[in-house]
Amino acid sequence: MKLSNSKEIIAVCQAQNLSLSAFALIDESEKTGRSPEDIRAYLSDVLSVMFAAVDTGLNGDGSRFKAKIIKRDSVRLKRRYDTEKTVCGKTIATAASYALATMEVNASMGKIVASPTAGACGVLPAVLATLKERFELAEPTLIDGLLAANVIGELVAKNATISGAEGGCQAEVGTASAMAAAASVHMLGGSAESAFSAAAMAFKNLLGLVCDPIAGLVESPCAKRNAMGAANALMCAELALAGIDSVVPFDEVVDAMYRIGKSLHPALRETALGGLATTPTAIQIQTDLAIKI
Repeated sequence: MKLSNSKEIIAVCQAQNLSLSAFALIDESEKTGRSPEDIRAYLSDVLSVMFAAVDTGLNGDGSRFKAKIIKRDSVRLKRRYDTEKTVCGKTIATAASYALATMEVNASMGKIVASPTAGACGVLPAVLATLKERFELAEPTLIDGLLAANVIGELVAKNATISGAEGGCQAEVGTASAMAAAASVHMLGGSAESAFSAAAMAFKNLLGLVCDPIAGLVESPCAKRNAMGAANALMCAELALAGIDSVVPFDEVVDAMYRIGKSLHPALRETALGGLATTPTAIQIQTDLAIKI
């Protein structure tokens, strides 16, 4: 359809009475030449990989856990919300543990879905899996959520960046959180306009987030930022479903993110030469691991 921004997509959805996932499916089919059935079958496989990573991280025996910095925090958090009254509620705690689990699999060189990147791979699976359980969502609905998320990710990649090296962690976890927020709204019956509003709010909350991996590894603070991105996505979906508007439209938020990313010092864009990566603790960790940046 060759549409370049959310304003145009919302207009098409409204004019043609299309849901955001229906628009995405038509658009993807036109661009790739693949049938809608083939695309949905592929996304079914994507879901399987996502949910397998969550399960492996949480329920695996630990023999394949090979992370160098982070521990099995997903298991610790699950143990807490399974046995204690949580501070932020079981839904948020569950999503956070699922995000951590996926990042732990990633750090162990396990199979994950880069959504949109490996460094942000925990957010979208965590939100999808959490809402699947909470609302008993069927696979077709979850695939629709992936299609809606794809629209968000594609626009960011086209009009800005999803690379931490170019835009900081706001471009990675920020995009993932925006994708997950839009997917949540869509799966729970929200309009295309509401989905974009949720995505805009999720992005706004993470503007300026730097990329400063300790010892250059995609572990810390990356894993916990994925947990935060999942919680942020759910909160913004809740706001959008309540009819709360972003104020600043999605396209303008994406543009602002890109400008902010370009203004970040290179030390704060995935080089591990600034931010948390240069704290005394981080330097000691790097020394202990004998890793040279």
